[in-house]
Amino acid sequence: MARAQRKFTMRAPISVIIPTLNVAANLPDCLARTMEGLNAGALRELVISDGGSSDDISTLAHAVGAELVTGEAGRGGQLIRGAQAAHGEWLLFLHADTWLPEGWSEAALDHIQAHQSGAHKAMAFSLSFRSTALMARITAGWANLRSRRFGLPYGDQALLISRALYDQIGGYPDLPLMEDVAIARKLKGQIVINPLCVQTDPARYQSNGWLRQGGQNLWRLFRYLIGVDPAQLHRDYR
Repeated sequence: MARAQRKFTMRAPISVIIPTLNVAANLPDCLARTMEGLNAGALRELVISDGGSSDDISTLAHAVGAELVTGEAGRGGQLIRGAQAAHGEWLLFLHADTWLPEGWSEAALDHIQAHQSGAHKAMAFSLSFRSTALMARITAGWANLRSRRFGLPYGDQALLISRALYDQIGGYPDLPLMEDVAIARKLKGQIVINPLCVQTDPARYQSNGWLRQGGQNLWRLFRYLIGVDPAQLHRDYR
């Protein structure tokens, strides 16, 4: 859809919210890929929600003009605080180790245009890893199948959601882990999966082994779905 056909308010619609914990050294690569949103008129602000980092995250936030909010560590709580500080009509939740794809802002604006009135839907991107390994492609393929078939994109696929819909479903739960699955379940049937692929860091898979890490992720998801306390899952994860 051509930009000239879009009808938005004067302010750019999207607040990008990034939870952080000792990732200042790696965050610039993530932030660099959000910047196309400025030229496209999509990006209103950056909100960095930190969980008590010991690195110099405040200097980085100031350098890029981001708003920094701080509090206890825990991704669910950090995302909640980030959303509370954001002013955009649409919220884009983004992990610090995920790179948005080229053209993300155009895809986001198209989605917003299509869901300005009536029943809003959220949007997540498809997944890829910053790796050329065959197992990286296989793992991403499974993740994308899970996202489309079961409506369960994970947080590393980014989530674009209107403020109205976010408030309507009660936002993220204050969980230390599985907050992405929890909000996806709240949004059942209301998430569009965009074919553009984010690129996420494969370090944990490379360290633990692709099959082992994938199996652990599935086991963790199963335990969460049958009611295991997310705090226990988080302890096991760490």
